[in-house]
Amino acid sequence: MEPTARRSFEPAGAGGVLLGTIMACAAIGALVGWAAGSPALGALIGAALGIPMGVFAVYRRYRGFFT
Repeated sequence: MEPTARRSFEPAGAGGVLLGTIMACAAIGALVGWAAGSPALGALIGAALGIPMGVFAVYRRYRGFFT
């Protein structure tokens, strides 16, 4: 029985997941802000909320990598 091949860590992939999540949250925030009358403020709040969500998304994607 041969050992399974290790997956290679992709820092660019982790950055893409992080950036994509932050941008998606900012876009949703901008839409909510547009409905409320201030899309810029909504995008800012959405991006601020997107940072911890992005970190969590990267954690979920790479959680078993270093074990």
